[in-house]
Amino acid sequence: MSLLTVEKVTHGFGGRRILEDASFRLLKGEHIGLIGANGEGKTTFLNIITGQLSPDEGKVEWSKRVTVGYLDQHSTLKKGMTIRDALREAFQGMYDLEKEMLALYDAMATADSDMEAMMEDAGEIQQILEHSGFYTLDAKIEEIANGLGLGSIGLDKDVSDLSGGQRTKVLLTKLLLKDPSILILDEPTNYLDTEHIEWLKRYLQEYENSFILVSHDMEFLNSVINVIYHVNEGELTRYSGDYEKFMQMYSVKKNQELKAYEKQQQEIERMEDFIARNKARVATRGMANSRQKMLDKMEVLERPREKPKPSFEFKEARTPSRFIVEGKDVILGYDEPLTRSVSFALERGQKIAVIGTNGLGKTTLLKSILGKIETLEGSMELGDFLQPAYFEQEADRDSSETALESVWKEFPSYTNAEVRSALAKCGLTNEHITSQMKVLSGGENAKVRLCKLMQRESNWLVLDEPTNHLDVEAKAELKKALIDFKGTVLLVCHEPEFYQDWITDVWNIEDWTLRII
Repeated sequence: MSLLTVEKVTHGFGGRRILEDASFRLLKGEHIGLIGANGEGKTTFLNIITGQLSPDEGKVEWSKRVTVGYLDQHSTLKKGMTIRDALREAFQGMYDLEKEMLALYDAMATADSDMEAMMEDAGEIQQILEHSGFYTLDAKIEEIANGLGLGSIGLDKDVSDLSGGQRTKVLLTKLLLKDPSILILDEPTNYLDTEHIEWLKRYLQEYENSFILVSHDMEFLNSVINVIYHVNEGELTRYSGDYEKFMQMYSVKKNQELKAYEKQQQEIERMEDFIARNKARVATRGMANSRQKMLDKMEVLERPREKPKPSFEFKEARTPSRFIVEGKDVILGYDEPLTRSVSFALERGQKIAVIGTNGLGKTTLLKSILGKIETLEGSMELGDFLQPAYFEQEADRDSSETALESVWKEFPSYTNAEVRSALAKCGLTNEHITSQMKVLSGGENAKVRLCKLMQRESNWLVLDEPTNHLDVEAKAELKKALIDFKGTVLLVCHEPEFYQDWITDVWNIEDWTLRII
């Protein structure tokens, strides 16, 4: 049974064609992985099927009575409510029924007539609530909240005080509590800690309904899906099986397309040679004309296009002093402490991964070291001749500048061609380069910001979740660049497979925290 049918959908933005005659179907019980390079249109496709975007052409048809839950890259929470309040919104219909029932009981106290009808209404609502498990909702909320690590934060905490990772956990928990018949998840593991990614993996493996998942964490994706849809050059292609099976089949498909193209080119060359040699002779002119007609009718294959591959390389500045930074009796935090008093030292040439549950101070640590915020107590002593390069989480997401303008603004001495060349080296096409930062995908946005870092000489890279949104090839290239970099690296990252084979040490923020985890 098809729960969702998409037929010949075409969509563009400006002069850019994102989807072209794309077709798709979601069957009952399917766990679909939607994959493709950054900027190929995965999020655009999800926005179209959820009704947030209207396609230029084509049809999207959902089966009757399906409920759809969508977690996208830009979901938000209202200020002024607690985590518990936000999660209870998943059951707003039931709370509204309870309110109606209580109002009926209040009305009965002063009613002169219709008492029997009101009692009947209240009893019917009570029965619905009991059947729906309304009176065990708080236990259900706590079960899933604890699975994704919200219990340790405290469900009575105001959502406006949460970190980006904690907000993602709240939104994901709320979505899972709604228990829709279709889940649509766009990069759900971004900002999740390793243990909570494992919890979500188990949840999705056991999930009886259908879901569509976008993720660049291939280990995670591979463990939970049974169908792949590949977005490439505006087309959607379906493959049965997991990601590893897709890679085998896609490799075969690419080889077949290349061989078909090469074979046709050889045939065209032979025909053109025959025509050129025989069209002037009266005896063979008829055959030459016949070949020309065949050639004119031939549907010429395009050479399979290779995606522009990113190439990352960080320019190295002069050698700094032995100690990059020394923290002495430091307490990290904003209005209140996040950590106990700690001392640490980062030495030249070290490559450190900062890990730990979200909200315990990883980003706060980086900003404190760089002097962007002050420590509550203690001191940070920076070394000499430092030239840091800082990659900040989710910067420039709302900028109206184009990628070209954003880079040129920071490097005004560059020519137009030099800016374009620098961006192209990061795997960005002309369409990406001339698009506003706010309409670029998360991965394209990250590549622009990495491009800026690579234009300056540095001897110390401070990177806060640089792999979020990056596609597989970009992550592999970034990893290679960090391995080759001779300077110091301080990295926050939730993907152990990205860093564990090249870092020199790990700082676990959980060892410093004052919070119960």
